[in-house]
Amino acid sequence: MLRVLFKCILKVVYRTEVRGLGNFHKAGARVLIVANHLSFLDAVLIAVFLPEKLMFAVNSHIAKRWYFKPFLALVKAFPLDPTNPMSTKSIINEIRDDRKCVIFPEGRITVTGSLMKVYEGPGMIADKAGAQILPIRIDGAQYTVFSRLKGKVRIRWFPKIILTILEPRTFEVGEELRGRQRRQMSGLKLYDLMSEMLFDSSDHRQTIFQSLLDQSSIHGRGHLIAEDANRKPLNYGRLITRCFVLGNKISKDTAHGEFVGVMLPNMVSSIVTLFALLAKSRVPAMLNFSTGSKNLVSACRTAKIKTVYTSRKFVDAGDLAPLTEAMEEAGVRVAWLEDVAASVNLIDKAIGLLSGFFPSFFQRLAPSCKPDDAAIVLFTSGSEGTPKGVVLSHANLQANRYQLASRVDFGPTDIVFNALPIFHSFGLTGGTLLPLLSGIRTFFYPSPLHYRIVPELIYDTNATIMFGTDTFLSGYARFANPYDFYSIRYVFAGAEKLKEETRKLWSEKYGVRIFEGYGATETSPALSTNTPMHNKPGTVGRLLPGIEYSIEEVPGIDHGGKLIVRGPNVMKAYLFSDEPGELACPENQTYDTGDIVSIDEEGYVVIKGRAKRFAKIAGEMVSLTAVETYLSDLWPEHHHAVVSVPDPKKGEALLLVTDKPEATREVIGAFAREQGIGELSVPKTVMAVKEVPLLGTGKTDYVGVAKLVENHAEQ
Repeated sequence: MLRVLFKCILKVVYRTEVRGLGNFHKAGARVLIVANHLSFLDAVLIAVFLPEKLMFAVNSHIAKRWYFKPFLALVKAFPLDPTNPMSTKSIINEIRDDRKCVIFPEGRITVTGSLMKVYEGPGMIADKAGAQILPIRIDGAQYTVFSRLKGKVRIRWFPKIILTILEPRTFEVGEELRGRQRRQMSGLKLYDLMSEMLFDSSDHRQTIFQSLLDQSSIHGRGHLIAEDANRKPLNYGRLITRCFVLGNKISKDTAHGEFVGVMLPNMVSSIVTLFALLAKSRVPAMLNFSTGSKNLVSACRTAKIKTVYTSRKFVDAGDLAPLTEAMEEAGVRVAWLEDVAASVNLIDKAIGLLSGFFPSFFQRLAPSCKPDDAAIVLFTSGSEGTPKGVVLSHANLQANRYQLASRVDFGPTDIVFNALPIFHSFGLTGGTLLPLLSGIRTFFYPSPLHYRIVPELIYDTNATIMFGTDTFLSGYARFANPYDFYSIRYVFAGAEKLKEETRKLWSEKYGVRIFEGYGATETSPALSTNTPMHNKPGTVGRLLPGIEYSIEEVPGIDHGGKLIVRGPNVMKAYLFSDEPGELACPENQTYDTGDIVSIDEEGYVVIKGRAKRFAKIAGEMVSLTAVETYLSDLWPEHHHAVVSVPDPKKGEALLLVTDKPEATREVIGAFAREQGIGELSVPKTVMAVKEVPLLGTGKTDYVGVAKLVENHAEQ
């Protein structure tokens, strides 16, 4: 009777919904049920909505408290004393007797809203008992008064609660592992299972603009979400209203599904433009204005872009008039946002305001858009060849942000500082979509190159999370005051290899760990990242949930091979310059990264270099990336690029292009010998230049480097 009463109350008050109940029956008899822990309601929800009377592992001290007595009457409680090893053995024996036991692996109610520390004990219990693991995701309970997130999220009296029961699973721990190693591996496997549960049960099959509307509903229209250097913060309500006003104007000059160019810096107005296009089912093509007019016009032709939206103020401030003139000469219409804003009248504002208050209704009137439709077009950096257009769907981008959120505890109390350009996948997904679609306030700054200004603004905005490349992060560290990063919780680095010198400087001077990650524009972009829970310096972390991989052997490479990945975040299609506007879709959501990697027994990925960036010298394969790495250790304040050139005796030879004026082969050779590095990895030729060519993202521009080498050879 008590169970029925609780069930009726929860059904009425929270409209509780249970999904995947068939998986509960599929799991069989010997089952360990694991769930995320959002509130004091969690155990009651599982107890009353699952069809059997379950055994709950309950902390023996908590079980004695009077207010837990009514709940304990609903279940078979197993008091668990964490300090007593015999207690754990007893629960293993209970499960071996074909019982279903519920454990919350986090051990405590979350205070971040995300997955927190997962203890090793439940993983060991599942391993020893030989049990099926049944993951259950609880969602919505974090917004009730029974959570510990008051002041961090918008608490509501009657939020909808959903219990999602996923497929039962098992994990295998190598038979050779014993004792503590086996316990640690069991804990790691359980953590992976929990993060996979969060990702698998996430709503990544949704359009981006619909996610924006959902977040406004969850956090409230008044929740501040975006700010820039103009210091006029925008909340969800005003952001959505402006999206409808601008979107209605843009839709008159563009067609449904059309690729529309966007050439704007990191500003709130740029974010409004981006979401306005998405609201009207147009596809923003983010143009890299740092690549020059030739590449910009090429990008417009590749994607068949007819219209580019930009700003006069931005073009004048950046001396970018030659770019807009080149596009107009190529037949592309340049639309100025200032002119669009001037054309907005009272009727437009009234319709936009009405749409902002009833967005779901007005969104249904817009042209339909599906999760697998193209959402955004980005262009590859072209660091080693001609840039290509990369078409990412709504589902690709949504999957990647949920993959990241399943491993890192972001929350609405965080503040993201994003100076990475939104035409770059790292700045778009990590610095823009992830926070804006998670209720996280974001400060946008137009240039990552202002090494003195950025640290000061991070201090001023109390930012807690930032993204950067090694080039930018080392620049900030050189000029910042030791207190500028006092509020920073996490720094995520990507796009280029993180130098040990940069990592050490941030750790020792600022007390901040940098978490290095890895990805590609074609994968939306993140494939792996180190996290606060799992961090191994020198690696790029562990592959994210939902990503399958294979390692293809490469002749001459003994340890590791070429990484090929498959997953929901792999791009929808390529756009090639020789077939403008034609989508070249990958087979079976598979992408060949072209990177040589090795993956250890814990799943940490080490990047050894690009498959193209190996030289065959005297029959031996030499990684150009590895040579650049040790040169960075020798001269950390300078930039180095190593390329291979033909050699009549050994087939190929290494040539170093560096901005270190006094660099010599003799000094490099002496350092290499000290480090135990072979003679084949010492550059045969050293070419000192004033500046090593870089792309706007801070990556080495190897096309530019090749031109320098070619010109030098001609001279």
